[in-house]
Amino acid sequence: MSRRPDGGEPGAEASARPVPKREPSPPGPLVVRWHALERPQVEAGALLEATVELENAGSATWRTRGPQDGLFLAYHWLDERGNPIVWDGRRTPFERPVAPGEALRQRLVLRSPIPPGRYRLAVDIVEEHRFWLAELGNAPLEETVDVVPRDASAARTFFPEDAEPADDWLELARALHAEGYSAVGGAIEPERGLLRRRDTALAPYTPGGGRHPRFPHPLVCPSLLPPLEPNAEVAGLPAFVAERDEPSMFDGRLVLRLRSRSRRPPG
Repeated sequence: MSRRPDGGEPGAEASARPVPKREPSPPGPLVVRWHALERPQVEAGALLEATVELENAGSATWRTRGPQDGLFLAYHWLDERGNPIVWDGRRTPFERPVAPGEALRQRLVLRSPIPPGRYRLAVDIVEEHRFWLAELGNAPLEETVDVVPRDASAARTFFPEDAEPADDWLELARALHAEGYSAVGGAIEPERGLLRRRDTALAPYTPGGGRHPRFPHPLVCPSLLPPLEPNAEVAGLPAFVAERDEPSMFDGRLVLRLRSRSRRPPG
C-alpha cells in the first residue's frame, strides 16, 4: 500500500554503522550500493529520523517525480526469522536526482514497530506501485535493532473537571504508551441522570471488552504523548483522531466516570 512521503522529527544522538561487505549487485539500470546507516535509539511506535549513505551503481538516474510517483527510500520491519511485521514502511522522497555513479547522504524517516523487542530493519528503494529493488536482485541494507519501551513520562491526560478515572486508569495508560502507542483512550461511563452526557455519540464507549488497536471512533478523554493534542470533540468531550500511521489504542478496561453536576466540588 502506498503512502505519501512525509517528514519526521529529528531523533536523538545517532552513531554511524558501516554496512558489511556484500555480494556485488547484479548489473542493470537500477542498482544500489549501501555504505552506512546512522540512527538514534529506537523507541517502540516512535517517529524517528535516520541518515543513510548509498550509491547509484546502476545505469539509470534515481528520481522522485511526485507524491506517489518514482523512486523512494523505504523500509521493512522483520522479526528475527525474517517474517514481515511492517512491510510498507514510510516513504522518503529523494532530495534530488541521483545520477549513475553518484553517492548520496540523506535522511530517512522511520516509524518504529510495536511492541518493544528485537527486530530486523531492512532499508530498500521502492519504485512506487511497481517493485522493490530487492525484487531485482539488490540486497537491502539490513541490521538488527533492539527496540526499547517508549518514554511515557511526558504523557498528558485530557479529562473534564467532572471526570473520575478508575484506580488503574493511569497505570494501564502508561503501560500502553510504553508499549508504543502515542494515543490511548478508553470507556466513558456517565452517571445516571447526568444531563447532556448520556449522548448516543457515547454508545461506542460503553465499558467492557479489551484492547482495540483499530477502534473506528475518536479516542475520548485520551492520554496523549507530546506533541499530540485533542483534535476533535465527542458529546462535548475532548477527543483525538489518529492521523496516518500514528499508533493509537482503545482499551475498554480504561473506564472514566463522569460525575453529575450535583456532585461536582464547589468552585
